[in-house]
Amino acid sequence: MQGSGNGHMRGIIPRSIEKIMAEVTKSEAQGWRYVMHASFLEIYNETVRDLLADKADKKLVLKMDPKNGQNAVMVQDLTLVTIDSLHQVEGLMEKAARVRSVACTDMNAQSSRSHSVFSLHLRGVNDAQGTVLEGKLNLVDLAGSERLSRSGATGSRLKETQAINKSLSCLTDVFAAIGNKSPHIPFRNSKLTYLLQSCLSGDGKTLMMVNLSPTVESAHESLCSLRFAQHVNQCELGKPKRQLKKKSDEDAVV
Repeated sequence: MQGSGNGHMRGIIPRSIEKIMAEVTKSEAQGWRYVMHASFLEIYNETVRDLLADKADKKLVLKMDPKNGQNAVMVQDLTLVTIDSLHQVEGLMEKAARVRSVACTDMNAQSSRSHSVFSLHLRGVNDAQGTVLEGKLNLVDLAGSERLSRSGATGSRLKETQAINKSLSCLTDVFAAIGNKSPHIPFRNSKLTYLLQSCLSGDGKTLMMVNLSPTVESAHESLCSLRFAQHVNQCELGKPKRQLKKKSDEDAVV
C-alpha cells in the first residue's frame, strides 16, 4: 500500500499520486490550474487518529458535511497538507508509518492494528471555461481479520483484534445491505463505515482488492475474505457524479 522507492516494491499510494500528477500536468496545458491537499488517518480501537498531526494521539470527530453532498462525512480538525510533488507525498507516508499502530502477533511480525485512510483532495479551476472541478481519492488499507485462537492476542492486543474484527463485520453488513437494496444501510455502526459513507453511496467509484494467504494454516481466513469479496461483488453503487460547477469570484486557486 505505502511502499515507496523505485521498481516493483512501490505501493498503491505513490503509484496513484504519480499517475494523477502526470494527468494534472497534461490538463495544465489545456488551461487548468490545480491545488492538491493530502490527509492521512487511522481508525484504531474505534478512535480516529491524525497520522500527520504533530501530536497523533488527538482523537478526531466524524460529522456530516452537507455542503459537500448529501452523504459527505468530514473529519473535524484533520490535518491537510498542500502537496506538489511525489517526493513530498513519500515524506508524508514515512511520517505516518512512524506513528501508525502496529504490533507483533503469532500470525504477523508486523500486524497493522488499525485501518488507514490516505486521502487526496484535488481542486481545479479553468478560467477560460469558467468551471471548477473537485475530486477526492481515498486509498484505504484495511487491517486483516485474525482469528483470536490463532493470533495469540491477549490484553490490549486482544482488544485491538476484537475492534478490527467488529469493524470488518460492520463493513460486511453494509455491503450486504447495499447488495440486497435494503432501505437502511447501517453506515453508523462503526467509525470505518461512517467515514466511507460517501464512497459507498453512489457518489463515486469504488474498487476493492482482497489479499489471500497461500498457506493451508490461513485457509479459514482466506475463505472469510472470499465471502467478503462475494458480498462486495454483488453491490451496485450507482453512477458516480462529476463534481463540476460554474466558477465564481471565490473560486481562485491559491
